[in-house]
Amino acid sequence: MIETIRKLVEAYGPSGHEDQIRALILEEIDGLADEVTVDALGNVIAWKRSGREGAKKVMLSAHMDEIGVMVTHVDEDGFLRFTGIGGVYASTLIGNRVRFADGTVGAIGVEGDMNRKPALSELYIDVSDGKNRKPRIRVGDAAGMVRDLVVRGDRLTAKSMDDRIGCAVQIEVMRQLSGSPNDVAFVFSVQEEVGLRGARTAAHAVDPDIGIAIDVTRTGDTPKGVKMDVKLGAGPAIKIKDSGMLAAPEVVALMEKAARKARIPCQREVLVRGTTDAAAMQLVRAGVRAGCLSIPCRYVHTTSETVDLNDVQNAVKLLLTLLKEPVRV
Repeated sequence: MIETIRKLVEAYGPSGHEDQIRALILEEIDGLADEVTVDALGNVIAWKRSGREGAKKVMLSAHMDEIGVMVTHVDEDGFLRFTGIGGVYASTLIGNRVRFADGTVGAIGVEGDMNRKPALSELYIDVSDGKNRKPRIRVGDAAGMVRDLVVRGDRLTAKSMDDRIGCAVQIEVMRQLSGSPNDVAFVFSVQEEVGLRGARTAAHAVDPDIGIAIDVTRTGDTPKGVKMDVKLGAGPAIKIKDSGMLAAPEVVALMEKAARKARIPCQREVLVRGTTDAAAMQLVRAGVRAGCLSIPCRYVHTTSETVDLNDVQNAVKLLLTLLKEPVRV
């Protein structure tokens, strides 16, 4: 599973520019589904059908997009001004590198004194080549961060665990799931970081009986960190509430039952800031019972997002256990 994770987290794919990561996911799931479609917005919807009349429809959704930046101005010397795509923090960007869709890599610098918290407008991307050539990058071009996956025992650190790790969980579930009595739609959604847009259109098409997002969540296990009862290595977290939704109690109970049956640890999650695809699924059509299975993650929305492999593997086990029985809500 590590090599699948490596491919996903190192790939390019800021919100609205998911072509490369989508092609990679389509390659990874080739032959694993009964039906695969890509909708007008760019979501991948992969069905594993039960073949049973009246089977419940379960929608799983992990977003394939990542935070990034978009060029707003290009000068003659190879310096680019930019804005954020999604929740980009200026204080974490200085000295980092970004890659554009065409492979161009630039370094992020800051005006003046580095010993202060800058505004995003004070940062720039340096793509100069020393040959006095105007950059081929144009206004409106998007870039994602550049950072390789690092494996330290069970701890995995990379630039886009949010939410490529959720995509990896779904791919692994697809590989191992057979004979489910439910019709399962595995959705790899787009544009989550800019407003849960892909999940909303995908859920309208799928029209599920229940929906479960697979995403990352923050932790409370770092020095002087936020007070939150989620930590790395203690199992996947079952969301109760975040700033965008209240999880359906029936879906929470379904996931907790599956964790007990699979004999894996799990945690309960209340997230003060942030939300997931589940919030969009919940409000589609006449409403959907929705919840979220979260992978605890340190340093969210930085280039060093860190998860524990045991939590990832246990998330796979929980979902397999849940899907191997008829869903009743």
